[in-house]
Amino acid sequence: MKKVIAIDGPSGSGKSTIAKLLAKKTGYTFLDSGALYRATALKLLNLDIKEDTPDRIIETILNNTKISYNNGRVFLDDKDISEKIRTPEVDRYTSIFSSRSCVRDFLLHIQREFSSNNDIVTEGRDMTTIVFPKAWRKFFLTASDRTRAMRRYNQLKVAFSDIRYEDILNDIIERDERDSKRSISPLKVGEGVIVIDNSELTVEATIQKMLDEIGAIK
Repeated sequence: MKKVIAIDGPSGSGKSTIAKLLAKKTGYTFLDSGALYRATALKLLNLDIKEDTPDRIIETILNNTKISYNNGRVFLDDKDISEKIRTPEVDRYTSIFSSRSCVRDFLLHIQREFSSNNDIVTEGRDMTTIVFPKAWRKFFLTASDRTRAMRRYNQLKVAFSDIRYEDILNDIIERDERDSKRSISPLKVGEGVIVIDNSELTVEATIQKMLDEIGAIK
């Protein structure tokens, strides 16, 4: 494994945006692990897989599924689905199925394989605890639930004119509950992780704080 800067945090904490920009600042490759989970969720959604579907059925589907990530684009069975995975419906499906061990095991190898040939910046919910516990640098980004809901609302309202802030806030609260209390890879602050609350910070200020922390612990 080459150098990994791993970032965890709840939905709406700015992980993806910040990780992409941090990758540019450091010259590392950005791996969007969330996109991999979204791609998996889209595959299951397209097949009308339900929440109570047994693992063995999902495993069979995933054994015949190809997901890859290249130059910021995510591919499902060799089709570019980078835009299709950015919907509220896929959001909900991703939260539901990302807690399944069969899904996490399927994507674990893909993520670790990517780091074998690249210095990377990656983000998710268990990057620092499960996927890359020995990452070169580890961060946990967070913000208040209302701040995160407003960020998500501003991101989606252009494409989805009927979306409501209150619905997004409720989804975020429910997702936080699921992610932190699930038995498999729960969202938590791991050992040796630097926590940054960016409720009152701009993206640029958050990145500078991370760069400062990286410099301080070299």
